[in-house]
Amino acid sequence: MKILLSNDDGYFAPGIQLLFTTLQQEIQFQSLVIMAPERNRSAASNSLSLLEPLRVHSHSVPNGASNCQIYSVNGTPTDCVHLGVNGGLGYQPDIVLSGINAGANMGDDVIYSGTVAAATEGRFLGKPSIAISLCGDQHFATAAHVLVHFLKQMPSMTLSRDTIININVPDIPLESLKGVKVTRLGKRHASEPVVKQNDPRGLPIYWIGPAGEASDAGEGTDFHAVESGYASITPLKIDLTHYDMMSQLSDWADNY
Repeated sequence: MKILLSNDDGYFAPGIQLLFTTLQQEIQFQSLVIMAPERNRSAASNSLSLLEPLRVHSHSVPNGASNCQIYSVNGTPTDCVHLGVNGGLGYQPDIVLSGINAGANMGDDVIYSGTVAAATEGRFLGKPSIAISLCGDQHFATAAHVLVHFLKQMPSMTLSRDTIININVPDIPLESLKGVKVTRLGKRHASEPVVKQNDPRGLPIYWIGPAGEASDAGEGTDFHAVESGYASITPLKIDLTHYDMMSQLSDWADNY
């Protein structure tokens, strides 16, 4: 297996570095490559850099393994995966892994998430793809364990070509994890209002407000699973077509 590993927190982030080390120890692979943003690009969603060139920098691998590489890119998570699959490595990876993100990517988060976007780009380009997030910033080893266990079971699964897997893991020690649940996306309330301040020249500046609290967090949702001490595994479809609405729109179009 040739693994492409990316994220939206940056190539230096503790989550991706711990996952990189864990995969070296736990998974058989032909190559393992980090290709991730040079800085934090959280909430970059699926954006591509079209107006400036991408530059790639190589970094030393801690244990010096010849079949492992670490690269940083001056672009978005989607840029990184696009580059890694479409010629940046000189070969085709077999799978794209995105994470481990520091912070949840549940419910409406998946629309904005650079972590999920990196996995989405991998699937757009024909690769099985998984996004994984820790709902906090402490127990990355718990999330790594869940992902490794999932990867070892993947050969027995059939993932459709329009599906990515989104995993969220509670920020607790592994021994406290109750298990995993297959879930649907919950929903959040609207985001908090923007925060207005003044810069040193007295001119107004604005910060995006915090995400809203969960509004749909009932049993069966990713929010409920994580809150109950389980890792949440949510299959996401890339096809956003609202098929049930097509007939109604077709009636309107026919009478246009």
